[in-house]
Amino acid sequence: MRELVTKRKKELISFLVFLIFLTLMLNTVADWIYKRGLIELKVQGNLRLELYINYLQGVLGKYESLPQLLAIDSNLVRTLSNPLEANRIETLNKYLETINRVSDALDTYLMNKDGLTIAASNWNEKHPFVGRNFSFRPYFKDAMRGKLGRYFAIGTTSSKRGYYFAYPVRKDDEILGAVVIKIDIDTIEQKWAHRDESFLVSDPDGVIFITTTPEWRYKTLRPLLPNVLKSIEENRRYPDASLTPLAEASSTYEEDVQILTIDEGKGTRKKRVMKQSQMMPHAGWDVHILSDTQELKTRALVVNILIALGLTVLFVIVLLLIQRKNRQAELDRIERESKKALREANELLETRVLERTLQLTETNELLRQEILDRKQTEVKLKRTRKELIHAAKLAVLGQMSAGINHELNQPLAAIRSYTDNGKQFLKKGRMDEAMWNLEQIGELTERMAQIGVQLKLFSKKSSGQIVAVPLHGVIDGALEILNPSLKKAGVVTNINISPENLEVRANNVLLQQVLVNLISNALQAMDGQKEKVIMIECIGVDERVVVAVEDNGPGVAEAHLQEIFEPFFTTKKSGQGLGLGLTISNRIIREFGGRLHLVRNMGGARFEFILERIQ
Repeated sequence: MRELVTKRKKELISFLVFLIFLTLMLNTVADWIYKRGLIELKVQGNLRLELYINYLQGVLGKYESLPQLLAIDSNLVRTLSNPLEANRIETLNKYLETINRVSDALDTYLMNKDGLTIAASNWNEKHPFVGRNFSFRPYFKDAMRGKLGRYFAIGTTSSKRGYYFAYPVRKDDEILGAVVIKIDIDTIEQKWAHRDESFLVSDPDGVIFITTTPEWRYKTLRPLLPNVLKSIEENRRYPDASLTPLAEASSTYEEDVQILTIDEGKGTRKKRVMKQSQMMPHAGWDVHILSDTQELKTRALVVNILIALGLTVLFVIVLLLIQRKNRQAELDRIERESKKALREANELLETRVLERTLQLTETNELLRQEILDRKQTEVKLKRTRKELIHAAKLAVLGQMSAGINHELNQPLAAIRSYTDNGKQFLKKGRMDEAMWNLEQIGELTERMAQIGVQLKLFSKKSSGQIVAVPLHGVIDGALEILNPSLKKAGVVTNINISPENLEVRANNVLLQQVLVNLISNALQAMDGQKEKVIMIECIGVDERVVVAVEDNGPGVAEAHLQEIFEPFFTTKKSGQGLGLGLTISNRIIREFGGRLHLVRNMGGARFEFILERIQ
């Protein structure tokens, strides 16, 4: 009992030590993965931040020089010198409207040195700038000091956001007023809105005025001091804006990187993001990118789960090994007590092992002999299969002998007739008619030779070499062999090859044998029918070719569907076949990488196989 209690205490202590080690290990790994992930986010964020800044600089640079060019226009100088001429003001309004439309700016207007707008591109709109005073705007004050004024604000008249460029209009050294260009920044947000990160642009006071997340617009990156709020209110920069802080809390990770906690409201979780910032000194803006760190936490959690599972499995394995060691010690004790009995059993076992080894040696020798016999049998089977293929060819040729004899007897009879006629013509000196008879004899002998050559090619054993085979030639050869039988039976053959120049990967002689077998089967299946039609189709589909032979006979009976490809199975009359045609054809097609199968059809039988197409 005491040993059991001691054992339980050791197991409990081991488990507690494991939990402490596991906790420390997971905390260390999670912290390392999180920090490494922040480094990766920072590198990626810097690259995207550079792209965004370059884009902003390109947008601003497009319009930066426009007010300077307008400032030297003589129309503006003359209008500021004589602001009471109505015709001149009207002409300038239309001129500024044209400039505004061509430059794709939001507004273009001219102000005198008191800040009063005397001409504007929106002169004919519902709320024009003409007659309004914008002297309170900082961009006007900068222009009156002889500098290029820059400023972002919400328009007090139009209530539209925009970025302003203002430049002084001079006559000699005297500043008469300022020309102002207001550009639209909505397209900036729209272009960059659908991205994983959030981009922000803030003014020197920390107010967000451009953001790819509309809910954050006119919020601040830090609480604003009272004097800053007063200045924004006096300049009417963001009228009716709340100017509340965006983040609930922030912590500095590196010099230009902060971790912000953002409460998006609406019952959603608080979001922790990494903020990277970069200054655009030329425009006076701070550009920021906010990257969600939730993925880093998820990654750390997954890794911690895997490590915890791995260490737990390892701990369990160690416990099992310890238990196994304890059990082994117990077994050793039992073994010592029964050593004598085990020694005797061991001697008996050795004797049996020797006997079993002898039996296994004899069995291995038998297996080697059996393997050798199987290899020899396989060679014989291959040889026999080739002989069967050749025998099937000869069987087909035997079945066609009657038709071939008929096909050859006709030209032989014609040759005898032409020979007799030729002799008579030679005796009478009619050389032209005799020569024509000789030509006819030559054509008939050539036709008989072609039939013999085709039969000789078909009957010889194939080398089995697979090459590019034109389907036209194979079909023509098969029909040439079967032509006497087809003509005698009155069969109509329809051939459809699409496209015309189809070539397949096969062996010419073996593929011709397959077609001869299928066409012969179709011919015999239609025996006794009034109309006999055999259709041969070759359709190229991508990298494959579907070849089909179809007849309009009675089809294959339902009871024979499972047996038609079995060797020596036939439904033909005695002496018409060996029952090997479909079996051999199927084996040939399988060697080409295809499979011969019967397609269920409403009338007749349709056999199809697919071959690799040669482009």
